[in-house]
Amino acid sequence: MNTLIIFTLLVLLMVTGMPISIALGLTVLTFLFTMTDVPIESVALKLFTGIEKFEIMAIPFFILAGNFLTHGGVARRMIRFCTAMIGHWYGGMGLAAVLACALFAAISGSSVATVVAVGSIMLPEMVKQGYPKRFGAGVITTSGALGILFPPSINLVIYAIATAGMNVTGPKGESVGSASVGALFLAGIVPGVTLSILLGLTTWWRARKNDYPRMPRATWAERYKAFRECMWGLLLIVVVIGGIYSGKFTPTEAAAMAAVYAFFIAVFVYKDLKLRDVPKSLLTAAAMSSMLLYIITNAVLFSFLMTSEQIPQTMAAWMTSQGFGLVVFLLLVNVILLAAGNFMDPSAIVLIMAPILFPMAVKMGVDPVHFGILMAVNMEVGLCHPPVGLNLYVASGITKMGITELTVAVWPWLLTMIGFLLVVTFWPPLSMWLPHLLFK
Repeated sequence: MNTLIIFTLLVLLMVTGMPISIALGLTVLTFLFTMTDVPIESVALKLFTGIEKFEIMAIPFFILAGNFLTHGGVARRMIRFCTAMIGHWYGGMGLAAVLACALFAAISGSSVATVVAVGSIMLPEMVKQGYPKRFGAGVITTSGALGILFPPSINLVIYAIATAGMNVTGPKGESVGSASVGALFLAGIVPGVTLSILLGLTTWWRARKNDYPRMPRATWAERYKAFRECMWGLLLIVVVIGGIYSGKFTPTEAAAMAAVYAFFIAVFVYKDLKLRDVPKSLLTAAAMSSMLLYIITNAVLFSFLMTSEQIPQTMAAWMTSQGFGLVVFLLLVNVILLAAGNFMDPSAIVLIMAPILFPMAVKMGVDPVHFGILMAVNMEVGLCHPPVGLNLYVASGITKMGITELTVAVWPWLLTMIGFLLVVTFWPPLSMWLPHLLFK
């Protein structure tokens, strides 16, 4: 009954158009003041200790790094490199867009930034080369979602924060810890590369089937020149991933290094970002960080309410008593997350659903790292399907296409992503192979 009351109140508040962060806070405070005996002092203490996490500092730094790179011409140089390497294949411009999105996602960690940076340059060029606008929009919209999976993914950081410190038990009653940011980053690499290849194959197949144009083959001198120009941007991947797994610095320190490095190459190496424009980038990053941190603050309260009312544990016990196995549970998780993606943005979904589903998943025997990647792939799909897929709206602004037309345009790639989601869900080694190899 308590579960029903909490979620009914939350849904009613969100239906009114209230921001999710405020709806979360009001739901928790209403329930705590009227239906429980929890001392309000403990709520204040939990609120303070819940956001006093070193990992949270990584979020504004990664956002700032992405801002510098988006406005620093890095995307344009990456597109030139990708086009030089594979532009002569069937659907070469589309394949270059997929590769450029994968590379840019791996240095920005943001799907929206990837769609804006790559799409605003690539889509007009694809139309000029003779590609249908729908084809280009489908490629960019879905490939841009790779930012959620590739490190340094902001959503993976949020998942680690949302599940940190939870007292959960495994199928045999053993205590299980939450996933670290480093392990999640590592686990996202192989699935990210795999999904990039699958999206590229879908692009190639449709281009060959419809005989879309191919670009002239670039010479090796042209390829080397393009690589040399984008090399400084690609080195950010080495700075972040290499720094973390060599033990030089933590993920949060890596985020700070990424911001400093991105500033240096954007202002002093490429010189596309002028010093007078830096305050604007700082303000934009601060505004986005404030929004996310406010959602996190209220989500901490929501997680506290879930824990104090023993809701995840009760739901897990009920599912076990009903005889639901792991396969049925994982299918239900995917349905819930995809349904939530119809009306919520990825960060809010992770912050609300992770504290509820994480204890249940661990109780069913799911590895915390594998579950984080599963949620990330669900968020990728949610970014690309209507009615509120964020990538759809960003791509709509770039292409001047309606949401309905874009929905039709993305369906071949969206079906590929859904098939990939099933593989990630039921074949954990795809996510866990690399973490097990390095952390065994």
